[in-house]
Amino acid sequence: MSISSPLRRKVSVLGSTGSVGCSTLDLMDQAEKAGTGAFEVEVLTGGRNVARLAEQARRWKPRVVVIAELSLLNDLRDALSGTGIEIAAGDAAVVEAATRPTELVMAAIVGAAGLRSTWAAAGTGATLALANKESLVCCGPRLIARVAAAKGRLIPVDSEHSAIFQVFPADAPERVARLILTASGGPFRKTSLGEMARMTPEQAVAHPRWSMGAKISVDSATLANKGLETIEAAYLFDMPAEKIDVVVHPESIIHSMVEYVDGSTLAQMGPPDMRTPIACALSWPDRLSWPAPRLDLAALGALTFEAPDFDRFPALNLARQALIAGGDAPTVFNAANEVGAYAFLDRRLGFLNIAAVVAETLERATAEGVMSVSDDACEAALAVDARARRIAETIVAQRALAA
Repeated sequence: MSISSPLRRKVSVLGSTGSVGCSTLDLMDQAEKAGTGAFEVEVLTGGRNVARLAEQARRWKPRVVVIAELSLLNDLRDALSGTGIEIAAGDAAVVEAATRPTELVMAAIVGAAGLRSTWAAAGTGATLALANKESLVCCGPRLIARVAAAKGRLIPVDSEHSAIFQVFPADAPERVARLILTASGGPFRKTSLGEMARMTPEQAVAHPRWSMGAKISVDSATLANKGLETIEAAYLFDMPAEKIDVVVHPESIIHSMVEYVDGSTLAQMGPPDMRTPIACALSWPDRLSWPAPRLDLAALGALTFEAPDFDRFPALNLARQALIAGGDAPTVFNAANEVGAYAFLDRRLGFLNIAAVVAETLERATAEGVMSVSDDACEAALAVDARARRIAETIVAQRALAA
């Protein structure tokens, strides 16, 4: 690809007002200004941020804009009056928008809220650029099969899975000995258990390397994100849990590694900037030239690594146990972790109790026989998710009363 032949893509962005969505549009803007990309936007969807969604819509002039919060429909209409853009609101409208014909769908809605729209987009035959962890955790093999059946392509956007994707031998997976996911360690990497018990939401979301939304920042602080990514990696690359390891790498320069059976290890490196894996997803198998931050190894001086501390960060082991248990356990893990993380952000739960809520929810869900009851994979996962959330919310309330 050259400057004279820019990358051209028709794109829909689900969750455009969130961290990944904003980074996607920023990258597209920079590529267009550099003359290396030309993007037509079909769909933009947001959750509640009318002002940001309207600003994005005025810049990109999509065919349809959807706000998930139904009560904000008139506000969005007022903000986009006279633009001629089709406007809709509500969860059903988000799902319908995800099926609009396009070349690539960036699935960036955070949490289980993004599952239905991601599932809908997976059936269209478009390239699915997947930034919604929960879709893979809850529907992994079935989501992958749905994309393949529609003759689409799934490209991971998480920096870790993007790194593996770029160096993984898809045509010869038997050559791989293990996958190595890197973790920054989060803001509490060196914090004692006693100190962690007193940590506030403000401290937890102050990530030392990455600029992310509040919930995923909490997941990084507990290492639950690395647990979720372990489950994702197992599904994406068809690898058993025993072939997936995690190593703490505070500089966040190596984004993950693939170790081959001959002892060779290939790593993908780059500055900690989400726009880099987004650029990979937007342009694969080409490479999008944009004003990307460059890696200066001499300035870095050294890259360091350490083993994760499972005693201080039990969520990592809980996720691995859920992966090994299989069935609905990963869905239960994800639901309980979301409930715990948001309860912490709302100051209803202490930081260390997030993992405790997850552990107890997994235990109770197993005892109560929480399981799929629908033939529809997406709806079955959402039903399990809802029941697991009710269990987790009960546990949060019990712990709040006992505090």
